[in-house]
Amino acid sequence: MRKDIIWMPHPGHFICGSDCRFHLSTYVNGYIVSTVGELLPEESSREIHAEVRGIKLEGRGDARRADFLDKCGYVDIGYDRKYETMVFKAMKSKEVCCPWRMAGGSELDFEGYNDPGDACRGHMCMVEKYGRSK
Repeated sequence: MRKDIIWMPHPGHFICGSDCRFHLSTYVNGYIVSTVGELLPEESSREIHAEVRGIKLEGRGDARRADFLDKCGYVDIGYDRKYETMVFKAMKSKEVCCPWRMAGGSELDFEGYNDPGDACRGHMCMVEKYGRSK
């Protein structure tokens, strides 16, 4: 494994990143490459999402969450996409598990996807691209 790449276990961007079931965050060569997707919003948002679409959810707790996923699936995180990769300049953080974080909120690069395989491959392409830069 390259020493200049650091894989981090948390979403690197997106205000609802903690509600995403899919996330890859990688430091490479002064950049953060962050991919998120499979947004499963918290319960009250799921209820609204289903209601405005005329979908009746069944069950309680985990069964109701599973019913939401069966009937609605994961929620788009942006226009016509379930996953996205963004690249940001990096700065040091004080966290041990994620020693790098975004230096600002303006992305340098972006790709959107609707398939988890495409999202993973897209993330790796951005890591490779920014690993070569500078």
